[in-house]
Amino acid sequence: MCRSTQRPELLHANLHRLVEQSEQFNQQKQAHALAVMCPYSQQVFQLLPVLLHYHHPLLPGYVPGGVPVGICNFQPNERQQQFIDELSQQAVNEPLQTAASPEIFGLYSMGSTSSIGQSRESDLDVWVCHSHQMAPERVAWLQQKCLLISKWAEQRQVELNLFLIPDNKFRTDNLASVDGESCGSAQHLLLLDEFYRSHMLIAGKRLVWLFAPPKKLGREYDVFIAEQFANGTLSHDEWLDLGGFARIPAEEYFGSALWQLYKSIDSPYKAVLKTVLMEAYSHEYPDTQLLCRDLKGRFQSANRLDERQDHYMLMLEKVTGYLKSIGDETRLDLVRRCFYLKVCEGEHNDNEHYQWRRTQIKQLTAAWSWSAEKIQLLNNRANWKVEEVKLAYGELLEALMQSYRNLIQFAQRNRISESINPEDIGVLSRKLYVAFENLPGKVQLINLKIAPDLSEPHLSLVQIPEGRSNKAGWYLYKPSPTFKARSERHELEYSPNIAKLVAWAHFNGLLVKQTQLELFNHDSQVSLRHLQEFYGDLARTFAVRTPDPSNLALSRPCEVRQLCVFLNLEQDPTASRQQGPIEFNVNKGDPFSFGRQFENLVGSVDILYRNSWDEIRSMHFNSPMAVVEALTTILGKMHQGATPPESLQVFCYSLSFRSLIRTRFEKLLRECIDLRLAREVGSTIKTLVLGSEEHSIFFERRGVSVQKRETQLAPAQPTHRTLPLADHGDKLVPEIVDVYASEGLMQFFFEGDGQEYNIYILDEANRIETYYQVSGSKEELIQSINRFYTSHQQQEGQSYFAHFNLPQYYDIVQVAGQQKVLPYRTAKED
Repeated sequence: MCRSTQRPELLHANLHRLVEQSEQFNQQKQAHALAVMCPYSQQVFQLLPVLLHYHHPLLPGYVPGGVPVGICNFQPNERQQQFIDELSQQAVNEPLQTAASPEIFGLYSMGSTSSIGQSRESDLDVWVCHSHQMAPERVAWLQQKCLLISKWAEQRQVELNLFLIPDNKFRTDNLASVDGESCGSAQHLLLLDEFYRSHMLIAGKRLVWLFAPPKKLGREYDVFIAEQFANGTLSHDEWLDLGGFARIPAEEYFGSALWQLYKSIDSPYKAVLKTVLMEAYSHEYPDTQLLCRDLKGRFQSANRLDERQDHYMLMLEKVTGYLKSIGDETRLDLVRRCFYLKVCEGEHNDNEHYQWRRTQIKQLTAAWSWSAEKIQLLNNRANWKVEEVKLAYGELLEALMQSYRNLIQFAQRNRISESINPEDIGVLSRKLYVAFENLPGKVQLINLKIAPDLSEPHLSLVQIPEGRSNKAGWYLYKPSPTFKARSERHELEYSPNIAKLVAWAHFNGLLVKQTQLELFNHDSQVSLRHLQEFYGDLARTFAVRTPDPSNLALSRPCEVRQLCVFLNLEQDPTASRQQGPIEFNVNKGDPFSFGRQFENLVGSVDILYRNSWDEIRSMHFNSPMAVVEALTTILGKMHQGATPPESLQVFCYSLSFRSLIRTRFEKLLRECIDLRLAREVGSTIKTLVLGSEEHSIFFERRGVSVQKRETQLAPAQPTHRTLPLADHGDKLVPEIVDVYASEGLMQFFFEGDGQEYNIYILDEANRIETYYQVSGSKEELIQSINRFYTSHQQQEGQSYFAHFNLPQYYDIVQVAGQQKVLPYRTAKED
């Protein structure tokens, strides 16, 4: 009796041909990528394998200690070998070091590199793959080296992002957190899908996945690949397997949508494409046809590298098919324009490797029946000004939010929870809220890298009084020959007060040092000279751009970082005193209650501040109570546990007594800030006389309030005193909760780590609710609260991005016998 033996299934019938083909295609991709790069980018790209293969004090990224070195199968090319030889000559006393057994499995670029979407300004995202068994301290050393290499690249104006990827990353739970360019828990298998469809081998092992049969999915894929290694078809010395997957879990789409919305802040055109792609994927759920599998099939059946294997072209093809299937011609046109603008960035190179890009773009625009005028408008993006940018901004946000809403509805239909962790939801949502939510006092930034330069040579500021057809306030225009012609044109921006309008023009780049201003005033006391002074003070105090806020800052209540006060810009009581003699008496010299008539010499107060979330906020006060209203409002933005502003400046534009008014107001403001942030137990009352009226300002743990008191006319003598804390009925609330109470957002404080815990909830107005001995999962509670916010607030008529102002969550902990408040972290990360 003969025993039948089943021959093991081959990885691929034409494996040898595919290996040769992949090497050929990879060389072509590298040539395409290098052709688009600037010289510094070429240098970084070429030298990166050398920097990670060797370790030497003369090399960028050197870190003392046992840093992992050596890239598997690294064979330097001619340029790399020349660099190595030159370095070896300099390092005669300390030869170049690498490892006998290389510890880095491979370097792989991902993203737009080598695709039609790559431009000279594109960043370089590279995965550095290593064994999951590498000791944590050695991973930390390698991470430090990668950070130093990225800084070296940054000095050459090249954005290089190196991501350490253990070989089992996609076979385990995703415990990462959002950090800079890392999507953290926002994406997991969707990230692997993007990597597989866009990767290019720089140095190291070949990826098994590209050569495996397309129908091998999930568990079947893992078993099959294990057999290939076991039977000798594959060798671990030459091949790396990051895993396969049957489908994308539905739980990932919400986090991915948040991540792409966040990326739109810096890359709006690409983000629109990727967000609609997520929507298309969810539309096909559960039988999603992933682009990475489509590309694998095309690679294995191809005999040459062409546009059918370009992952940007595949993405366009996918979203086009989806939008056509649902009849959305509006977004289809926008997607095409986004694609065109993305692939045409920096399209000015005559290199022969650009020819295939130009050919593809020409074929696409012909297929779309675009007019020459439409193409010319898009080609002229470098010269777009605020009108074009505002239009594009509105279109981009509408498209992004439509995809986001559709993905939220997808999650609700399938009754799924999100896989992204609460901390990452909080950080990403806060970034979106800061970038896009348009609040009454917020200076909104509209140029999401849509156009390079919005500066204007001339700008007009026009005041419209009450009783006209237009809303009363200030309007910003480009100059016209006549006032009538100007009023018939659409304004660039409107604001009820001039300070916010000038701030908007400054932070959006319209108003620069060279801009000529003209002023059409009606009933305010602003003069062109004072307006120019104000802009100069503003521009010297506030940089247009500052570093992005940290994740830690976004997980805490916002704090005032830069604070500027501008006095008497629009209303100046001293101007009316110019008709008669100016009388000054040292005993009646308080500018808040000045002279025999007890005049308040502050007519208007404008406040501009930048907070720790990097928002710019503006406030205007012009009533007789302007001083008190301004003080209580800005103090309300400071919770008791906040740090004082890093900078505080006061400017005054009065015709008379400038220094007196400015100095007095600044002294009062600093005193009030000190009282607000003091940790004294009890309430403090400060007395302030405005004109002939006396006011009491109450400083309490949870806020500041004011009360007018009847008083005899007398020289103003501001005082303050501390009162014992009244029993206001919530004495069981820990004092630390009041210290962190912050207006404008919901705050949840958890006390206790056992099966039961207490919850203290502060609403936007700092009203408190308490719940004792609550049982159940904190994480599930937070997820349900966030889900409620994301799915319901839009239905109440709020703006698109209002629902990104999610609550903040904190743990009350004991440290060295004292209570402290820390941002909430999920238990799985502890």
